Amino acid sequence: MRILTCLLSALLTIGLVSNAEAFCGFYVAKADTDLFNEASQVVLVRDGKRTVITMVNDFHGDVSDFAMVVPVPTFIEREQINVGDMAVVDHLDAYTSPRLVEYFDENPCAIRQEVLNSTRAFPSVAETSDADFRRKSLGVTIEASYTVGEYDILILDATQSSGLITWLNENGYRIPDGAERIVGSYLKQGMRFFVAKVNVDNYDHSGYTNLRPLQVAFESEKFMLPIRLGTLNAKGQQDMYVYTLTRTGRVETSNYRTVRLPTGQELPVHVKDDFGDFYRSMFARQTEQANHRGVFLEYAWDMAWCDPCAADPLTRDELRSLGVFWLEEGTAETRPGLRPSPVPQNVFVTRLHVRYDAEHFPEDLMLTETGDRQNFQGRYVIRHAYEGDSQCNQMQSYRAALIERQEREAQTLANLTGWDVNGIRDKIPTLASLEPVKPEPWWKRLWN
Repeated sequence: MRILTCLLSALLTIGLVSNAEAFCGFYVAKADTDLFNEASQVVLVRDGKRTVITMVNDFHGDVSDFAMVVPVPTFIEREQINVGDMAVVDHLDAYTSPRLVEYFDENPCAIRQEVLNSTRAFPSVAETSDADFRRKSLGVTIEASYTVGEYDILILDATQSSGLITWLNENGYRIPDGAERIVGSYLKQGMRFFVAKVNVDNYDHSGYTNLRPLQVAFESEKFMLPIRLGTLNAKGQQDMYVYTLTRTGRVETSNYRTVRLPTGQELPVHVKDDFGDFYRSMFARQTEQANHRGVFLEYAWDMAWCDPCAADPLTRDELRSLGVFWLEEGTAETRPGLRPSPVPQNVFVTRLHVRYDAEHFPEDLMLTETGDRQNFQGRYVIRHAYEGDSQCNQMQSYRAALIERQEREAQTLANLTGWDVNGIRDKIPTLASLEPVKPEPWWKRLWN
């Protein structure tokens, strides 16, 4: 029995400076997709009606058991299909990941000189007469059959959902219960089904150890991700990351609320060693507060630069490999003090993170380009206290302010994650044991 794996979990495998200013700081950690088990990823390049989708599967096991069924809005020709490079998707993930940055307090006794800124092959088209008769009796049409890299691909159309599901089951695919209604709704919209599985011979000779992403280019008025089929055989909630690359600006969902994650908060220093735990807990709490119906914005930025950089911006060749077809020759301008990039500034990346299930996400994700090019990133800050032994009047007030700051940081961490604030306080070094600071003699400032 073939296993129908859900791709994208649903494409069926289916004080600080303000955000408007430079962020700077030292980047020390990121919250990439590895923090979440079996999180699925999809990259969408969109310009007008033209879309290039890169579908990353999270399949683990015998590749002969892999299968993917994805609703697509139009007929797909061989030249519209490509096998992508997972390393490029990993780079995009790293570049857009929420990040932790750190600062170090200066000596409060120092005079500041400046202000810090901060193997069953698919049936061939020439099938046996019995199989051909059976398929036609079910109303299923194989519109095309391709081999692309290590994948065998069919483009299917059908007159009714029950016939399509019956044909898939009879050809070795295990379709989850409840799929008929959803498949029927796609057929009513005039959508086809992109069906892929591994050509074992090609895979064995490819030299690859993991399945590569599949890419499809097409034109359609619809800008959406079909996630409903992937919820049918899911074990609870699923995480999906959607990266969009456009000319115009930020992308959001039009039929679900798009929520900006909390950003810019100062947290206790020990979060540096527990950033993964912090981010998972914080994200879970945010989904609860959104009644499990929110789509969260983690990053929105011009691809030409970053600040702070969790990874370098993608190169021109990497962007073109993802399907960014409008790139022109030239070099992007650089900004003083920021890392330059050899890519144009008319590529805007949006990273959305959704945790979904059938109960809270009964509809597919409908996407829209907003034209908003304001930069946003999930960014969290730790500040290290000054640990020198300087003696001055300012040191006394600095330590008092530091205790207040650390309490605010503890309260912030508790509010973001739901963790016990007393347990957080226990991890913050106390200043009570420090030797009291001796006031500076008054006469030292007399003639200085």
